Amino acid sequence: MAAYLPIVFFALAAVGMVSGAMIAGRFLRPTPVQSRGKLEVYECGIEPRRDARQPFSVRFYIVAMLFLVFDVETIFLFPWAVQFQQLALFGLIEMFIFVAILLFGYFYAWQRGALEWV
Repeated sequence: MAAYLPIVFFALAAVGMVSGAMIAGRFLRPTPVQSRGKLEVYECGIEPRRDARQPFSVRFYIVAMLFLVFDVETIFLFPWAVQFQQLALFGLIEMFIFVAILLFGYFYAWQRGALEWV
C-alpha cells in the first residue's frame, strides 16, 4: 500500500489545483452583462440572412472521410520506413501489398465518382 501513496498525493494535488482554479475564477471574473446585442446570434455586426443550420452536400462528408482514411493509412508508412533494414524483403513485399490495396481503394472511389466535385 505504501507504493500507492505518491499516486494518491498526486491525485489529491491535481484535484486541489483544479478546484482552487475554478473557485478563484468564480470570484475573480467580471460579472457578465446581459444585453440584447449579446443575446443575438452573431456578435460581429453582420446580420444573419438565414438559419445557420443549413444542409450540406453529402460530397463534403465523402471527401472528408476519404481524406481521413488515406491520411491515416499513410501514417503506417513511417514505422515501416524506420524498420526497413530489419524487415528486409518480407517488409518490402508486405508494403507493396499494402500500397496496392490503397491504390485499389483510390481507383475504386475515383471510378464511383466520389472525387467528382460537380
